[in-house]
Amino acid sequence: MTNDKTPDTTPDGHHLIINGRKWRASDPSIPPKLRQELVDELMAARRAVRAHEDGARARVNDAKIALGERGQPWWEAPESKAFDERISATIRALLRKRIDSSICPSEVARIVSGEGEAWRDHMSDVRRVASEMASRGEIVATQKGVPVEADNVRGPIRLKRGSSERDVPSGNRSE
Repeated sequence: MTNDKTPDTTPDGHHLIINGRKWRASDPSIPPKLRQELVDELMAARRAVRAHEDGARARVNDAKIALGERGQPWWEAPESKAFDERISATIRALLRKRIDSSICPSEVARIVSGEGEAWRDHMSDVRRVASEMASRGEIVATQKGVPVEADNVRGPIRLKRGSSERDVPSGNRSE
């Protein structure tokens, strides 16, 4: 470990070395502000695990998948099922962090897409997954405050927690 308390990494940057153990590193292409929100949700979820809150382990899992620390490695070409899971985990994690707010699908695309402007190519994937989640009642897609079908509407939309998610204790109020 270096003097500045930054963990050592493997030469390829894919893993951190902490106390002699390898841990998968977070996806470095996640924009810093969004990465911090996911880290905040991960830490809140870990506190919820210690407090034995319902659903806490699922929250940890979602945050870690969103960060790229679990699931398909972020440095590999995405397989469709694993990519869809990362999208849905990212949506859930951001909505838990922003409990009384909504998110823009482009934020999800920026987290899961890698470097540069690649996020634009994944907007249809995010909308498709959001539509599937909405059909299960997990989230609601809105346009100008009116519920819409995420993959069948043109123009900007927002995603917010669905009625089935509102009953899940989050223990994660923004401070």
